[in-house]
Amino acid sequence: METGSNEPKSRYRQYLEVVTGPLQDKRRWRQYKARVKELPENYRTAVEALERYLMTFGPGDSTEAASMYEDLADLFERSAADGTPIREIFGENPVEFVEAFAQNYSVGSWIGRERERLTSAIERAAGENTGKEERTV
Repeated sequence: METGSNEPKSRYRQYLEVVTGPLQDKRRWRQYKARVKELPENYRTAVEALERYLMTFGPGDSTEAASMYEDLADLFERSAADGTPIREIFGENPVEFVEAFAQNYSVGSWIGRERERLTSAIERAAGENTGKEERTV
């Protein structure tokens, strides 16, 4: 395993990352949280609501999730700087907004895998050839 600076990781760090996940992703998360903390209160409240939703339905891959949250911070920092009203960011349906936003980061998403699994099961049950090999679970 290599670190970003091409130095070998210590055995302790390798073990720690196996247990807790990549330390770089943790740094990215802390940086994201610091950025959100600096937002005006109404934007921060909106981001925190999105964050709660995305924790459940967002990507399961930590690197993909880190990118998604950084992009979320970018969006709200720009919106706050431009004075864009919250409702203008979200539109009339906040769920539609967050679903469209999250679709850009579907790698590792458990909900995406379950949707595919459901679709395949229904196709098999209906006798349709899905063109995929059947796996037993």
